[in-house]
Parts: sequence; C-alpha cells; structure tokens
Amino acid sequence: MSMDLVFKIADSESEMEQIHSLNYETFVEEIPQHERNADRRLVDKFHHENTYLICLDSGELLGMMAVRDKRPFSLDVKLQDLDSYLPESRSICEIRLLSIRQDRRGRKVLKGLFQLFAELARDRDYDLGIISANPKQEKLYNRLGFKPFAHVVGSPGAEYQPMYFTWQSSSRFRKETKVLTSEFKNIHE
Repeated sequence: MSMDLVFKIADSESEMEQIHSLNYETFVEEIPQHERNADRRLVDKFHHENTYLICLDSGELLGMMAVRDKRPFSLDVKLQDLDSYLPESRSICEIRLLSIRQDRRGRKVLKGLFQLFAELARDRDYDLGIISANPKQEKLYNRLGFKPFAHVVGSPGAEYQPMYFTWQSSSRFRKETKVLTSEFKNIHE
C-alpha cells in the first residue's frame, strides 16, 4: 500500500460499495450490532441522508465516517430528551459509523478524517457534533476534544458512550492539527 492517502467526500458507486462492506466488517463482524448476511454488506438506515467522509489509498477504502444533520439522530432514539444533555448550539450534526480497517488503524487515517470533518463543519456552520463512541476508545475521543454525557447506551457487545464535540472543547486537537488550527482560529470561538 502507498502512503499517498486521499481524504474526500464519497461520490462514486465504487466508494459507496466499499462503504457498505466496511460498515458490515465493523458493525456486524467486529461489533455485533447487526445481523450477518450472505452479501457481507450493510447499508446504513440513514444512507441517503449521510455525507460520507472517506480515506482512500490507491482507490481502496481505509476509513470512513458519516455526518448527518437531520433529526431524529440515532442518539435521539437511544436517549430521551437528548437536547437536555447538550450545550447550546446553533447547528448540530451527528458523526456516525466512524470506522477504520483493522489493519490500518492509526493516527494518520483518524486525524485526516477529522481534518476533513473540520472543513465540512466550517462549510456547513456546525458548532456542535455528537457521537456514539466505543467506551473502550473513550480516552482517544477525549484527546480529540469529545466530552462524555449521559449513560452508556446500546446492547451488550454493542455499547456506546454518548459524547459531544464543540470547537471550544477541541482546543488540544486543534493545536495538534494544523488544518484545524488555521481554519478555526477565529471561528466558533
């Protein structure tokens, strides 16, 4: 594999098919959240509302995250009165389906996906993001600027810690990430 990673918004049928495959690998085989199927393909229930941010290496999908700003969010279903847990915001989005191929999990792919998210958030004027984080990775999400709220949701084997991200809570990540530092220096502060 090359080290010329491409970070972009998914826009081709080939990329979408790879997203459905990675979605299956992560949320059926690794995290038993959905039932197995013979196609080894999982299309998200919000697929047509998602914006998929992806990382490619020579056309091969290494990682992804979906961003969606239409309510109800998946956390609206899991937590009664979701807004009562959150800080005030102008425009909220939900980050979902964050997944990186097991053999490529590392800082470079994750950091690039969040840099791309920062650009999208700026363009769409999001000032608050929510995510259902894997509790085993809570320390990582804390380093990225996410803050836990509420109780763990989900089912055994597929549990998630609700967390939120504001530009104010992400100062450490912004300092470590040049794109975020330069693009958000005076925005959302």
